[in-house]
Amino acid sequence: MELCKIAGGQRYTKKLNEKQVTALLRATCQRPAARENNIKQMVRQNDFSRNVLVRNEFGIQVKEELAVVDARVLPPPMLKYHDTGRESRVDPQLGQWNMINKKMVNGGKIDFWTCVNFSMKVHRDLPPEFCFQLMDMCNSKGMEINPNPIIPIHSANSRQIEKALLDVHKQCTAKLADQKGKQLQLLIIILPDISGSYGKIKRVCETELGIVSQCCQPHQAKKLSKQYLENVSLKINVKAGGRNTVLNDAIQRRIPCVTDLPTIIFGADVTHPQPGEDSSPSIAAVVASMDWPEVTKYRGLVSAQAHREEIIQDLYKKYQDPIKGIVHSGMIRELFIAFRRSTGQKPHRIIFYRDGVSEGQFSQVLLHEMQAIREACGTLEDGYCPPVTFVVVQKRHHTRFFPYDHSKRDQTDRSGNIQPGTVVDTKICHPTEGTSRPTHYHVLFDENDFTADGLQTLTNNLCYTYARCTRSVSIVPPAYYAHLAAFRARYYIEGETSDSGSTSGTGRSTEARSLPAIKENVKDVMFYC
Repeated sequence: MELCKIAGGQRYTKKLNEKQVTALLRATCQRPAARENNIKQMVRQNDFSRNVLVRNEFGIQVKEELAVVDARVLPPPMLKYHDTGRESRVDPQLGQWNMINKKMVNGGKIDFWTCVNFSMKVHRDLPPEFCFQLMDMCNSKGMEINPNPIIPIHSANSRQIEKALLDVHKQCTAKLADQKGKQLQLLIIILPDISGSYGKIKRVCETELGIVSQCCQPHQAKKLSKQYLENVSLKINVKAGGRNTVLNDAIQRRIPCVTDLPTIIFGADVTHPQPGEDSSPSIAAVVASMDWPEVTKYRGLVSAQAHREEIIQDLYKKYQDPIKGIVHSGMIRELFIAFRRSTGQKPHRIIFYRDGVSEGQFSQVLLHEMQAIREACGTLEDGYCPPVTFVVVQKRHHTRFFPYDHSKRDQTDRSGNIQPGTVVDTKICHPTEGTSRPTHYHVLFDENDFTADGLQTLTNNLCYTYARCTRSVSIVPPAYYAHLAAFRARYYIEGETSDSGSTSGTGRSTEARSLPAIKENVKDVMFYC
């Protein structure tokens, strides 16, 4: 028997549990003014200007004051809601608004739904009341949902999740057997009390049964909070094929280089396994807008690829089939076909937001992925080559912006951060509780002749169309959705690992394990929201 002692103070590389994450956020979140003061204090204490090694050997001069840069704040876009609401248009203030007196611009329709409760702490009488209030909220916000579940709402054993989901699917299928083409459209799930089951639920629902699901935390379900129900209704609507809001300028055809010609907007991301998981593949996700001129609905595709491979391998594929001959496939091609099926038109312009690329990989990613886009277009129609704008989205950097004067309310939002839509594009251009982190956009390739102002305005405006909340987000939604889709797909192959953070051994796999296929009816909606 061997005994080893683990030295303290080492970096923990596995995924933190919920309590650890909460404690970490509490310890690290700082208001902007406090963070700025801490940075200045650290610089003064280290006294870099007098350090001989820093000054003489490296030739670095460190000023004690932060650099002052010019910035401008882009105006927020006007958002369009349904005309039957008391407020059909809204001008967001400081990146925020709410759903009071508003109805979703396009409410989804759900005829067949039910609910399963896996929580022991939720009394069996609560799920029906929770679902009643949730459906009432959805209907009040513009959706059309049958208030009655297709089968009775019931509780199930959290140790037999897969069996419970299969039973629900079987019962609903039997109930709808005499209605051709009809199926369960939404399954509300109250999660178990112990975390770790979310991944299994999503894998079974989306890849085995073809069920669109909405998971709810048991402690939230018990509160019956109107705000929580409203937030969940936003997610349910897009999962039912609806739209929560659209840009008013999109409806009016006033967005340059987007609404004048059919335009498809892509978002792409690659997520990698946690440190130590040498056998897990990387997951690539690509989403693309399926409506024009609204550019609000996004269809998502995912693919597994070699461990820690950053370039997306399945954008375009060509292989020899013994019967069909040369077969063209890939995510770009599939999304182009889906766009044409959805809008009745082929895209005349491509805008591609690519997340997760470091500066050292810019040229490599651009070369490979632009070539894949070109080849995919060429297989759809002879001579088909729509102009492309390729933009890299970077969030992982250490640049922070602070207001020049924290006391001036016209320079800050409610948290003390710089205002949403702030653009800094000179001098240095090569969040809710803490200090906001600006997103850095690099335009690597542009055939659409965007002006800097035009692309900045488009990107800023899109940040107000994120489906899951009524506030602007700090990263353009197509890239955000691609990240969500890639993160979701990891559950399909890692199951509980994604929650527990356990590792998968040390032998690196030479071939990427393929992902289970997502059912077509699930792919048709924004299932990853």
